[in-house]
Amino acid sequence: MNASLRAPIASDYAAIASWIPDSAAGLRWAGPRLSFPFAASDLSALLAVPGGGEFSYSLIDESGSPCGFGQHWVLQPGAVHLGRIIVAPDARGRGLGRVLCQQLVSAGLHATSATAVTLRAYRDNLVAVGLYSSLGFVEVAAESTDDVLFMKMLANRLFVTDTQQQVAAARHLLRAGQRQR
Repeated sequence: MNASLRAPIASDYAAIASWIPDSAAGLRWAGPRLSFPFAASDLSALLAVPGGGEFSYSLIDESGSPCGFGQHWVLQPGAVHLGRIIVAPDARGRGLGRVLCQQLVSAGLHATSATAVTLRAYRDNLVAVGLYSSLGFVEVAAESTDDVLFMKMLANRLFVTDTQQQVAAARHLLRAGQRQR
């Protein structure tokens, strides 16, 4: 599926607001600063990171509709932090979480020149934890709690993974070309 990041527009925030069904979901997604219910028109301000410096993105599908959202900001020197990651409920299970995270990582590293990427995930969110682990994030036990994992990936881990995928794809194309001869 082709999907790409863009800066959110007002209609994106209306869609994102519809993905948050109750206060518990809002707390898990955006933290205690997001009171529920909230007006979609206030969402941009409610998601601002104290001190500023956050970048917000909507993941847009082929039809131009938002299907995901995420942010990044510098949490500590040398590390860009991903947060408030969400995929539209009707778009889940189609690999969009992976696409969103890969593009957020790339955007965050490009914007900040960080050498590491961090994020948090609730331990009981097994789908998210599995996704983040498969992307190369590992738990930082000293910064995790009983409920929330703090995870980190070194930027060079990302590039090794990308290179390995590119080599595998090139080998596949070579083998396919040899079979056609």
